[in-house]
Amino acid sequence: MESKVLKVFTCEEVAKHNKPDDLWIIIDSKVYNITRFKDLHPGGASVFAEEDIAGQDATEAFYGLHRHEVLLRPQYARLQIGHIEGERSVIYSREFGKLSDVPYAEPTWLSTGYYSPYFKESHRRLQAAMREFVDEVITPDALLHEEDGKRPSAHVIKAMASHLKGLTLMGGVVSPEEFDYFHELVCIQEISRCGQRGYGDGLQSGAVIGLPPIMNFGSQELKSKIIPEVLSGKKFICLAISEAFAGSDVAGLQTRATKSSDGKYWTINGTKKWITNGTFTVGCKTDTGFTVILVERSEGVETKPIKTSYSSTAGTAYVTFENVKVPVENTLGPEGGGIFVILSNFNHERWVMCASSARGQRLIVEECLKWVTQRKAFGKPLSSLAVIRSKIAAMISRTESVQNWLENLTMQMCNMTYKEQAQKLAGPIGLLKMYTTRCAQETATDAVQIFGGRGITKTGMGQYIELYHRTIPFDAVLGGAEDVLGDLGVRQAIRQMPKNVRL
Repeated sequence: MESKVLKVFTCEEVAKHNKPDDLWIIIDSKVYNITRFKDLHPGGASVFAEEDIAGQDATEAFYGLHRHEVLLRPQYARLQIGHIEGERSVIYSREFGKLSDVPYAEPTWLSTGYYSPYFKESHRRLQAAMREFVDEVITPDALLHEEDGKRPSAHVIKAMASHLKGLTLMGGVVSPEEFDYFHELVCIQEISRCGQRGYGDGLQSGAVIGLPPIMNFGSQELKSKIIPEVLSGKKFICLAISEAFAGSDVAGLQTRATKSSDGKYWTINGTKKWITNGTFTVGCKTDTGFTVILVERSEGVETKPIKTSYSSTAGTAYVTFENVKVPVENTLGPEGGGIFVILSNFNHERWVMCASSARGQRLIVEECLKWVTQRKAFGKPLSSLAVIRSKIAAMISRTESVQNWLENLTMQMCNMTYKEQAQKLAGPIGLLKMYTTRCAQETATDAVQIFGGRGITKTGMGQYIELYHRTIPFDAVLGGAEDVLGDLGVRQAIRQMPKNVRL
């Protein structure tokens, strides 16, 4: 197929095409013939009748109403017939696989001229590989399924699994021996950058919070069976703790497991709510206390979708266990010792949520900075208004403080055993999550005010703002409500107070 030959025009030549039956415009030095398109324009044909639009350079007007990606869509790109003589296009948006050069759009360690004591060359190699992979494979699928509600595509899961062949990540840019929590932080934040909240949970949250109890407390036989199935993408897994009866109150859960008289299997009855994905790591009451058990899909296990305010691509479900028989070998950790299994797992789950939220806030900062510099109100850019700059300042401050606290705790995790993390970091991570999600909600509110009506519209200029504002309450609830986690942090601090200290 031959490519279309684009002609070269002067601005004076374009200006002659300013009638309804012969209508051209200029956008970023490119010349578009919109004669036939004008009647199909979603905003109506009248917008093209303005004197400063028809036959003129409409760049400023266009970017006040549309995202740059619109011009890249085939149905609009084909309207281009040429470009202006002696000029070249200079406007760009997010570049595939590249770092953003918008201030504060990237964490400090990725910003030119800045330094970090935490990140090494292997982290930078991984980030570059992840950025390219996410932009090429994950983001297009995320945009599609966040909208249609279908689960992440099989080809995406397969592609992710292929990068773990031989248990080397992304073609070997990181070896298993050097992989640490900062490498995991890189992976989480790069995937979160796509900005599709429900899809992100459907893609990885089940494995992130459901698999660690098996890795840390399962038998060798169980690990050998389950871990490869999950990492290969053949099976999904999730953590099933929350119930209609109890959420943050883990001790109040009512799902019960009864051991058979011969001690060979458990019989589980109960329900779980707001659960994401397939095979279940289940918290149950037993005669000896609270116990965690791996339950695979089998007779007596039923799931029903739950509609929430974010996309059904997350796979959120109501789970019923009715006389489900499970081998006693599927017990994770000691019988009756499930509280330690779950509470230690909560640390990692909440840390992951903080990492994702920190990146989400940064995306919103980037969107707002772009918007306030290109949008005009009262005859001048939004960025010229002190009240707007004040909101942006608060958003940046919150984002940077969350990221820095997160990196500090990540460093502690890299230097503590799993048991030490459970003992020392539950409070600090709980406080970080409380702070992170409160910052996120304030940022969401400010962003809507900056974008106005576009910030509550699912498509167009404010599409990321609308989605973020609608789904941000999930982070404030999942993994433990803000007030509960704040109280956890303070109670842990009070227990550590020296007995004889005084003012």
